[in-house]
Amino acid sequence: MNKSLKRMATMNRMQVTGLELFYKKGYYNTSVDDILKELSLSKGAFYYHFDSKEDFLIQIIENLLTRKVYSMLIEPIEGHSNTLDLITECFDDALETAVHNEMDYGFILSNFINEFNGRNPEIMKHLNNIMQIWEVNLVGALQKGKFNGNIDRHVDAEGVAVYLISSYIGIRTLMVETAPSARKYRYMSQLRQYLKSMEPRNITV
Repeated sequence: MNKSLKRMATMNRMQVTGLELFYKKGYYNTSVDDILKELSLSKGAFYYHFDSKEDFLIQIIENLLTRKVYSMLIEPIEGHSNTLDLITECFDDALETAVHNEMDYGFILSNFINEFNGRNPEIMKHLNNIMQIWEVNLVGALQKGKFNGNIDRHVDAEGVAVYLISSYIGIRTLMVETAPSARKYRYMSQLRQYLKSMEPRNITV
């Protein structure tokens, strides 16, 4: 393995471990020493790859968290079939992953937003970028559904997108340690009814 590939592999291993620790303990409760102990690396090795703990987290957000949110909550609804079905399947799959996560501390993106809001504008900028991408994608998918005739033309796509994001973050919080399977089932039942109410109305004269 050449030096460039080896460095990339090392950085990826460090970032994956860092994300796990930040998810479990929180950023401010995790020290660089905690990360180094978990990785069996020296402080010199850490600062060879990253300028600071903040730089480390920003790279984690850009390289891991963005990709994770995209693959789980954005890419699945970027199809051309029925938008409402795509959203239902996407949320169902994402929540099922949470049901079987033994180390579940909630939705990591919202965890970070809660931790850094009002404390670190630079990191919040990166987190808000992910939220904006998610929201814009949802709005675009809903607008496409209206154009294709799968969604009633009077539906407020922006309002629905905000509601879907808020409800997803909420249910992920409620699923932590408390009957996650049952909570997911009830949430998905209500979500299906909510989305069904957006289907085109057949008006007969």
